[in-house]
Amino acid sequence: MTNETFIEYFYFLPFSGATRSKPFITAFFFLIYVVGVLINSSIITVICLEVQLHKPMYLFICNLSIVDIFYTSVTVPKLLHMLLSGNHIVSISKCYTQLYFFSSVTTAEEILLFVMAYDRYVAICDPLHYHRILSSRNCCLITIGIWMVPFLNSVMFIISVLNMSSCHSNIIHQFFCDPKSLTKTNCTTSQLFIVVNIIEILMFAFVPLMCTFISYFQIFSVISKMKTEESRKKAFSTCSSHITIITIYNGAGVIGYLIPPYSEVLDIIFNIVYSNIIPLINPIIYSLQNSNIQSAFQRLFRGMCILEKVSRPTSK
Repeated sequence: MTNETFIEYFYFLPFSGATRSKPFITAFFFLIYVVGVLINSSIITVICLEVQLHKPMYLFICNLSIVDIFYTSVTVPKLLHMLLSGNHIVSISKCYTQLYFFSSVTTAEEILLFVMAYDRYVAICDPLHYHRILSSRNCCLITIGIWMVPFLNSVMFIISVLNMSSCHSNIIHQFFCDPKSLTKTNCTTSQLFIVVNIIEILMFAFVPLMCTFISYFQIFSVISKMKTEESRKKAFSTCSSHITIITIYNGAGVIGYLIPPYSEVLDIIFNIVYSNIIPLINPIIYSLQNSNIQSAFQRLFRGMCILEKVSRPTSK
């Protein structure tokens, strides 16, 4: 018979033994959060203000920036509160709320990356029907699906987690409530949890990734048949940033699954990269590799400079 206990709260030890480095760690996460939110907010602002960017591709980039803001907002503010206040106690309800939103944004990003691959597939492989397939109405429905499906799916995931019984220590060596750390506190794994996890891995990781691979296989087949090198270069440039982000995001996800369960330091490093660094570099990759976004930033910056000169009072 298992010695099951009811845990009322969790005690987080994100960086145990790093007391002297606490100010540096706090400044590091604060800087990552502020810079990430500012860069992603800039991408959203530019796409909303520039009429030329009101296209499906940029609508999805805008949604990616929103997802990335949520990514860091789910984890970093609570971590900063723990570091600054010294209060590392997190109630069960707050922990599972954080897990719910984190699960939602990870699923939303997986779906969104697949949708962006499909957008490139239609644009390159079926350009004549692009505006019909990705019409304003269809894009709105896709966007609603990108946000509704993950949040509904996360309800089922949280229910499966709540069905597990806890009998181990309530100390979590992590800086937020992630599924891997929570399973270490449980002595029994419910059948519902196993089934939900298998379904989630298939539906929101394996299937989108395989469909993305198939899309890009078709895309590269079409690009290789283009007559001029300029056409091939232009077609590939529209995909390069997305390919880079997919490689980094899914590569980090695979590494996370390969990390041994007893390696707490590697788990923390992985979660920092996965939940904070990647959302920061996503918009940088798009802004560096997308000439239209670069041009939009330049026009917006010039417009702000002109407005500032006009509004500045002239000296007599």
